[in-house]
Amino acid sequence: MKALVLAGGKGSRLRDHATSPPKPLMQVGDKRLMDFSLQNAVASDVDEIVIVVSAFTEGVINHYGSSYRGVPITYKIQNEPKGVVHAIECAAGALGDADFVLMLADEIVIDASLAAMIDRFRRETLFAILGVVTVQDPAQISKTYSILEDSVTGQIHRLIEKPRRPHNDVMGTGHCIFRSAILGYIDVCPINQQRGEKELPDLIQCAIDDGHPVKTHRVGSRYINVNASEDFREAYDLLASYATRL
Repeated sequence: MKALVLAGGKGSRLRDHATSPPKPLMQVGDKRLMDFSLQNAVASDVDEIVIVVSAFTEGVINHYGSSYRGVPITYKIQNEPKGVVHAIECAAGALGDADFVLMLADEIVIDASLAAMIDRFRRETLFAILGVVTVQDPAQISKTYSILEDSVTGQIHRLIEKPRRPHNDVMGTGHCIFRSAILGYIDVCPINQQRGEKELPDLIQCAIDDGHPVKTHRVGSRYINVNASEDFREAYDLLASYATRL
């Protein structure tokens, strides 16, 4: 099992000027933003961490070097900012035939349970398992993706990227676990007509449509995907209230 951390985004909505650090290295309390995902990776006992960086985030390489808390790091370059699926494609050579945990460099999960998620992924022989959280405000789901699943079996039927009208209180996160075979769906994944990129929910939907078992797992108690200044303020407040758990 490897961990794939995507850290290639511009973070233009958060950087005040050209000399600002890349978003993964921005400070949240006493940690860098990407530290939260890296700590979750190490706690889940992965064998290797693969980090995708871009020209906007090359400082990540200098900051973290060749390992994180004893776990070796391999870096792959995303030359063009074409979204999450393209970043996964850029990392394919480093992932090889290993199953992997996907994480984003700009997300924070409180009370993360990745080890239990990996155990269930293996025990139930799943093709993929998607980390989700329950939210009080369904509008938050419009920042990530929503999920339609069978209430009895837990099998996912459909994923919806950034839904305008979320139909439940289940919010998808970037913390997901995949069989290496998910890489085989990249070429057939459709391009989102609005964003001009291949989206992660559409990639997973390709596997679901082929009948592969894909389920959800409550990955934590709270979740923030940090994309704007208000997300940083929310992150500070959240971390202050959960300080003893981090």
